[in-house]
Amino acid sequence: MTTRPNALRDIIEIPDQIIPLSDGTRLSARIWRPDDAGDSPVPVILEYLPYRKRDGTIARDALTHPWFAKRGYACLRVDIRGNGDSQGLMSDEYTPQELSDAVEVINWAAAQPWCSGTVGMMGISWGGFNALQVAALRPEPLRAIITLCSTVDRFADDIHYKGGCLLNENLGWGATMWCYSSRPPDPALRPDWREMWLERLEHEPFLPALWLKHQRRDSYWQHGSVCEDFSAITAATLAVGGWGDAYKNAVPALVEHLPGAKGIVGPWVHKYPHFAVPEPRIGFLQEALRWWDHWLGGQDTGVEDDPAYRAYVMDGVRPATWYSDRPGRWIAERDGATAHLPVQTLALGPGTLDAPGSQTRQPARFDIPVASPQSCGLAAGEYCAIWLGPEMPGDQRGDDALSACFDSAPIGADLDIVGAPALRLRLRADQAQGQIAVRLNHLHGDGASTRITYGVLNLAHRDSHADPAPMPVGDEVEITVPLDHIAYRIPAGDRIRVAVSSAYWPLIWPAPQPVTLTLTGGALDLPVRATAQGDEWQFPPPDAEAALQTQVLRPGGNTRRVETDMGSGVVTLVIEDDFGKDEDPSTGITTGTIARERWSIHPDDPLSARGRCHWSHEFERRADGIALRTETYCEMSSDDAAFHLSWRLEAYEGDTLIHARDGSDSIPRDHL
Repeated sequence: MTTRPNALRDIIEIPDQIIPLSDGTRLSARIWRPDDAGDSPVPVILEYLPYRKRDGTIARDALTHPWFAKRGYACLRVDIRGNGDSQGLMSDEYTPQELSDAVEVINWAAAQPWCSGTVGMMGISWGGFNALQVAALRPEPLRAIITLCSTVDRFADDIHYKGGCLLNENLGWGATMWCYSSRPPDPALRPDWREMWLERLEHEPFLPALWLKHQRRDSYWQHGSVCEDFSAITAATLAVGGWGDAYKNAVPALVEHLPGAKGIVGPWVHKYPHFAVPEPRIGFLQEALRWWDHWLGGQDTGVEDDPAYRAYVMDGVRPATWYSDRPGRWIAERDGATAHLPVQTLALGPGTLDAPGSQTRQPARFDIPVASPQSCGLAAGEYCAIWLGPEMPGDQRGDDALSACFDSAPIGADLDIVGAPALRLRLRADQAQGQIAVRLNHLHGDGASTRITYGVLNLAHRDSHADPAPMPVGDEVEITVPLDHIAYRIPAGDRIRVAVSSAYWPLIWPAPQPVTLTLTGGALDLPVRATAQGDEWQFPPPDAEAALQTQVLRPGGNTRRVETDMGSGVVTLVIEDDFGKDEDPSTGITTGTIARERWSIHPDDPLSARGRCHWSHEFERRADGIALRTETYCEMSSDDAAFHLSWRLEAYEGDTLIHARDGSDSIPRDHL
């Protein structure tokens, strides 16, 4: 292993580089690069996403891109078409147009006199998704990618559907994009900003309605799902994820299916690992630099000799809706991720579960009814923890009381669960449409219950996400519910619980009728790794550039609370995320944002389910007297035949309403 020189290069920043596309659209990029790159060309690192480089990701960009530039890279942070300061209109996520634009950007960058001709692509979430999808198109200059918090399967493992169930994140994140993409360009950069904004407001799509029109894994979802053909990706791939994030399964899948791919999974939520929580953070930038130096710079940094999979095994701790740190240790698998690890099969009995390491019993038969109230699931936490509020799964005892539970005896020795558990069940259903949620919990000595991992399944999707079929009412069927990947240690003396419910609100939208499931048998397949005795890998400590300094005009705050109307019986989860209001002296931009969600349901009536979202966003240049604001609203309900959505967008200049648009749609339920 060799190291690069320690001397850092002076850099220049270009805040608004125009990149022309072949159809005449002009994208906006922010570039950091060594000031001598014209004489000594450097590789390019591209981050390409819709979240507004000027006033959206600017704080995290300040930590990351100048750091790479000082070490010999040109970093391009590009707003995709129709977002931020880029021209054009956005019609959906990950469209062929979006990916084609990215290929043009890569070829443009490679042809610049300050570029050595090699390009890498890096990004988290949307940026991580398109890094994978663009890599599958194989643009010639693209040699390596780093994808964080992403997915290989857009239907099975994104914010839309899970196990064939409709995630309420489909509406929740759709509301987020409804707000983000309707914001104006920066008037200081675009003389025609008002025309651009009005065109954007008129054509901005309400994406949840589009996504809800594809309730099966059809060609719409196959597009951009790199699991359709892993071999299409030839760029060297480093995949990074977090156990506190929604996207827990992509890193193991990429390591198992892409030759030479490397994976890192820490305890983090949906953030870059050099500033993520819970801690411990790692020196992600140093790890990324080794990756770029090797694959883009041609240096021998030893990355090919790194273990294929490095994961953080979290100590089992008491339940909490937020953790600032998670004790544990790093493990390393030389080849593959977890597919090669042994699996213990633990049989279910009437309320019991075999203890790991015990002699497995003969499969038992029993009849245990499960008819959970529709409000079961209030302790699930956020599907994708990202805003740093009380978003993690809390104590599961409340949801456990509404579920069928199978408990093991106290385990005799520390147990490291590493991989994706699966629950195999025999059951009957009294309705043709139903769903099931399975939680693997850690039971503490005093009865506290920590969720380790979970899975959900639309029973109509039990055999196929592409071709669902109704449940045969009253007939016994066998199903398998996969649970998300995890790395978690249960200490000796504590117990394991499998909790099974027929509802999981507000994580998933309910089936149209209450259903009673009768469980008659089953077994838990539990991946178990030899107990790690300490850290098997050590990362350097986190490093970053200086944080962006802003003036706080209104501090932010995050609220999650459950309200029960004692008259009607309706239960509501109220979410309020105030992101504060800040002025950035470097750009003169002041932004303030508040997001609100309400998820209500009656415990006895799945058709009472309702979701409401409202985002307010302010964009100001106080020195120029510019005050722009958007208010975005959306709502969803259903009957037994269709989903009903409505939405509204308002845009203000000062206190004057300059644009308003309403929409609605009713979308038939398709085995959902």
